[in-house]
Amino acid sequence: MKIQFLGTGAADWPVTRWENMTEFRRMSSAVIDDVLLIDPGPQAIEALSTYGKKPEEIKYIINTHGHGDHFKAETVQTLCAHGADFVEILQGEEKTVGKYTICAYRANHSTCDKAVHFIISDGDKSVFYGLDGAWLMYEEVQGIKQKKPDLAVFDATIGDTYGDYRIFEHNNLNMVIEMQKTLKPFVKRFAISHMARTLHTSQEQLEKRMEPYEILVAYDGLEIEI
Repeated sequence: MKIQFLGTGAADWPVTRWENMTEFRRMSSAVIDDVLLIDPGPQAIEALSTYGKKPEEIKYIINTHGHGDHFKAETVQTLCAHGADFVEILQGEEKTVGKYTICAYRANHSTCDKAVHFIISDGDKSVFYGLDGAWLMYEEVQGIKQKKPDLAVFDATIGDTYGDYRIFEHNNLNMVIEMQKTLKPFVKRFAISHMARTLHTSQEQLEKRMEPYEILVAYDGLEIEI
């Protein structure tokens, strides 16, 4: 199994790069094995093409929630016109999608009561994908402990910001570190994504911040073989 990050930013990033912008993150989206798209946002098709993927080869689309940085109807329509299937997976459901078994868990994302996180397995390897959301809910922690994913991708929207009300639906870096320490016996590798433009430092500084905890900082185009 491989996962490629098509976008690693939160909703405050622009749809297109501004002039003189030194670093750029698209809104968060990822693709597994070039066929399973997670979050059909406004830049997903462009990102697929940019990173050498063929949008017409997408077979399945799943969505964490309906916020505009994670879902765009036109993206779904375009990909479905090329033969993709949009598969809705609700909180608490488990579905077989092609060769994948996908479990959906309620996410701690208060501005969207239907938000979910996923554990996606191909029968050999698996990934936990948890964007948006703050502290993991009890049920998904139990799912992680049971399924022992090879990679866990955590929300890291608000960086090292403290005293910010957004911690009740997004993680800061210390929250991620605490969860990594707790779940390390059950997860082989950890990564963060969904970084807000206005709340984070550079990629290089983020990598230095998270390196002591062996937490990978995802960036647009990063591909991980699980």
